[in-house]
Amino acid sequence: MLTISGRAYRNCEGQTRRDVLRAGVLGLTGMGLADLLRIEAQARSAGRPTPDDLSVILVWLDGGPPQHETYDPKPEAPAEFRGPLHAIDTAVPGIALPELMPKHARMMDKLSLIRSMHHNNGDHFAAAHWMLTGYLGANAASLGSTHPSFGSVIGKLKGARAAGMPAYVGLPQTHSIGLSPGYHGAAYLGVAYNPFTADGDPNNDRYRVPNLAPPAGIDAPRVGERRALLDAFDHLRRDVDSTGLVDGLDRFRAQAYEMVTGPAARAAFDIRKEDPRLRDQYGRNTWGQSALLGRRLVEAGVRFVTLTYGGWDMHSSLEKSIHRAGPMLDNAVGTLVSDLDQRGLLDSTIVVVMGEFGRTPRINKQGVAGSDNVPGRDHWGEVMSVMVAGGGFKGGQAIGASNARGETPKDRPLMPIDLIATLYKRLGIDADATFINNAGRPISLAGTGRVIDELLA
Repeated sequence: MLTISGRAYRNCEGQTRRDVLRAGVLGLTGMGLADLLRIEAQARSAGRPTPDDLSVILVWLDGGPPQHETYDPKPEAPAEFRGPLHAIDTAVPGIALPELMPKHARMMDKLSLIRSMHHNNGDHFAAAHWMLTGYLGANAASLGSTHPSFGSVIGKLKGARAAGMPAYVGLPQTHSIGLSPGYHGAAYLGVAYNPFTADGDPNNDRYRVPNLAPPAGIDAPRVGERRALLDAFDHLRRDVDSTGLVDGLDRFRAQAYEMVTGPAARAAFDIRKEDPRLRDQYGRNTWGQSALLGRRLVEAGVRFVTLTYGGWDMHSSLEKSIHRAGPMLDNAVGTLVSDLDQRGLLDSTIVVVMGEFGRTPRINKQGVAGSDNVPGRDHWGEVMSVMVAGGGFKGGQAIGASNARGETPKDRPLMPIDLIATLYKRLGIDADATFINNAGRPISLAGTGRVIDELLA
């Protein structure tokens, strides 16, 4: 862990030379350079973004969002399944959404809803690990992550899209699932590929990302002198290091040095530069301003951004909770997709919205023990919904379906690793490629995943 100005922070490496990035990914895909150049030239001539152009924004709904009240309403189901919300029509005939999602409804032609995702696990930690890595995890946060998140994999293999920017950023918090950065982290890929944590509330005008400026009284030349001194010490340490820790710290330090001494990252994180009217459209709350900051980061060259929105563990007070969370989610994500589209960034930015599982199709009668005894929905991994937009993926569709009560997949059942394999394919990453885990075994990135062809335009 690298420490600057007395406070530790973690970030990931963002390699900035496009030729190095291309060579690294080619080594995994087995493609020749001429093949890749030809494919990219064809894509550019057709006006489509290439894998090197793409960024990802993951909106993580921590706690498990109810599918009935988000992306899979069941207006014809009995009341105890249907829930408290009415369904509304969308821009795509035949696809309905809950009444609290009018912005999503108006732009449904740009969205794809996966309504048949499942993994059959109802534990927060194990399920979150499964959704974020493609592999089932342990049911205790203290046991840590055994596989890297797809954010860390993408950050490692693709790097940042611009100099002076981290490859992978997590905000407004990154420690909601497990120990920070939890299952959003890099596991056996090494600490260099954990997200750069930008914890805090972007809705607060005093929000500043720590460690993006030299300490008071220390200018850039003195930072350079300190870097040279650290390099000298680490040259000695590397000779005896067999764990790879020093190399990881090298990546931290190189990234930190570039971020602290250059203006790019500080400018990208300065949300005060945005038009107040646009900030109002996103919503003057933590979720809305985090979404706006996510757009600023991908626009500036960050490859992968995770936005963690908590409060979705709605065992009780479902109606009250969804009337609070639903409009904020609709505002944040709906405005994000629209804003990206208006700026010409939607084709080069993949937006994914999901949580660790869905909620029980039948509403419980009294909430959970010790709650306010108001009905809610409990954990349910048998089916859930995922929203995908942008990045050249096809919109205006619902992929798969749950049964009439939202209990299990009815058509086109899909697993988390299928979605991850699809993201890798779009980003030019070979899902069959392997990394060596901490036990010395080669582990496939997502080789058992089946690409979701319906998403590929």
